[in-house]
Amino acid sequence: MQRLSFDIARRYLYGKKSTNSINIITGISIFGISIGTAALILILSVFNGFEQLLSGLFNSFNPDIKVLPYEGKYFEITDETILQIQQIDDVTAVSKTIEEVSLFEYKGSREIGTIKGVDEAYLKVTQLDSLIVNGRFVLSDNNINYGIIGAGLRNRLSLSTRDQLTPVTVYMPQKKQKIIGAKEFKARELYTSGVFSVRSETDYQYLLSNIDFVRELLDQDNACSALEINLNDYQNVEETKRKIAQLLGDGFVIKNRYEQDETYMKIMQIEKWFSFLIAGLTMLLIAFNLVGALWMIVLDKQGDISVLRAMGYHKREIRRLFSYLGLLITCIGILLGFLLALIAYVLQKNYGIIAIPEGFLIDSYPVSLRLGDFLIVSVTVLSIGFLASILPAAKASRSALQLKSAV
Repeated sequence: MQRLSFDIARRYLYGKKSTNSINIITGISIFGISIGTAALILILSVFNGFEQLLSGLFNSFNPDIKVLPYEGKYFEITDETILQIQQIDDVTAVSKTIEEVSLFEYKGSREIGTIKGVDEAYLKVTQLDSLIVNGRFVLSDNNINYGIIGAGLRNRLSLSTRDQLTPVTVYMPQKKQKIIGAKEFKARELYTSGVFSVRSETDYQYLLSNIDFVRELLDQDNACSALEINLNDYQNVEETKRKIAQLLGDGFVIKNRYEQDETYMKIMQIEKWFSFLIAGLTMLLIAFNLVGALWMIVLDKQGDISVLRAMGYHKREIRRLFSYLGLLITCIGILLGFLLALIAYVLQKNYGIIAIPEGFLIDSYPVSLRLGDFLIVSVTVLSIGFLASILPAAKASRSALQLKSAV
């Protein structure tokens, strides 16, 4: 009986109607569903593109694994422990870093930021040298301290890397106080050798130098604030985290790439699904066209409904028939929407037809299609199509009862 209901529903969809307006309204319903489906796919693909782009930039600055103290700012670790971490499977490099908030001054301009000291293994852990937009990656040379500054912080200080005569003065508040309520500042100078850009708040926050310079500034001889670790295979990151935790014991927080930018990534996900929800609510409005089309088909097929009742069709089968019809219309709209989305994706990917205003990292909106998005959109649109079919299907079943009573 279900197979027969589906065949009849397909016949109603493609068969001739008593009036051409029903075909027009049905076509409008399919077109609206296809446009809505394409919009949902493209919204997800744009957010996927931004997520992929920004994650790639963060990964160049952030390590695969970062070890932080559970309490306090600094901790000390022996070279033997570092060697033991390096011997863990998939670990290729371990870098010790130390950072603290400080005040930077250059030619009278002052800005608060973060001074970060890194050791010689840092470039094996991150790809920061690939993000240098001006100058080169040099942290010390001939006993002269150099720094790599973020592009945003450079702009705020109005700093020029070509100026090798004027240093940046780094002020660090000291713990010891000679006068109650007043803090002493230790001041040290360095020269900038390069500018990096991650295209995020990091650009406005960080200035990197060698770890010995920052330790001396902080009066910390062997301390570090984090261990940054690079992996050969990121797929095994959780297993590697577990092994590092067993080696180090309690007192440390171990984070993967996502956890290091967890707040930002969560905001991205919230924006993504909130936009999807708004587009989904728009689909509900589009579904009223489907309701109208099905309603007119029900009115057009009153005679057929009476024949089906005479053949033994129950109210449930009549309702199922028109539900199938609504789902068929929805499925056609989904397939056409997928086709439109794929065409738009190819055009945007290859030609960048929708541009981004100047000043951003790229010229056009990034897009990235994921198979899971097609599944999510299919379920969403099919659910909306099913809900839109409920009232017309119920109307058809009631009409069947009325026709039977009249007979």
